[in-house]
Amino acid sequence: MKWDLIIFDCDGVLVDSEAIGNRFIAEALTALGIETSTDEALGEFLGGKLTQIKISVEKKLDKKLPDDWVDKIYEKQFAEFKRSLKPIPGIENVLRALIKNDVLMCVGSNGPVNKMDVSLRVTGLAQYFRGRVFSADHVGIPKPAPDLYLYCAEQLNCIPQKCLVVEDSPRGAMAGVSAGMTVFGYSGTDNSDDLFRAGCSTVSSKMTDLLDFAGVL
Repeated sequence: MKWDLIIFDCDGVLVDSEAIGNRFIAEALTALGIETSTDEALGEFLGGKLTQIKISVEKKLDKKLPDDWVDKIYEKQFAEFKRSLKPIPGIENVLRALIKNDVLMCVGSNGPVNKMDVSLRVTGLAQYFRGRVFSADHVGIPKPAPDLYLYCAEQLNCIPQKCLVVEDSPRGAMAGVSAGMTVFGYSGTDNSDDLFRAGCSTVSSKMTDLLDFAGVL
């Protein structure tokens, strides 16, 4: 095994949440007069951080949004997660195989810890990452900056060059590359070209291909 640590993004990599989450972002933007479809939100905000989206919207509208704007979107997302959120196809087989082979794993997401707590708990994936769930909130700057992924490696005493990142968004892939890590791109939203341009070493629409790439058979 050539990797000391595999770092998984959460939304769109572990849990199939991107379409759900961006639907409510699109609704919130449309309510502000910025007509946005779910597909448009996915294209613009995939892998982004909601607090940063709020800042960019405030600049576009040249006005402050309510303090609870982000919290209200999360409230709607969490309610829908509890009703319908599913794991990414094949991810549980991957995680079980990695554990069987004693591979160290963690989560590194732009999302806040409470969002990951809901997502991982309702999909049954929390058991694979106890005590190893890290948020951009821990470092104060989101992807595409490399800080979060470097923080993950530091917390688990691994050097970046021995870390493999699993990402579905170009901004997340750029963070992994900037951190000096190798990135496996999961093209769950049919964005293979964007992931390659962001620096992924390989891209696949099948999560189980990660096992072969990581050298775990």
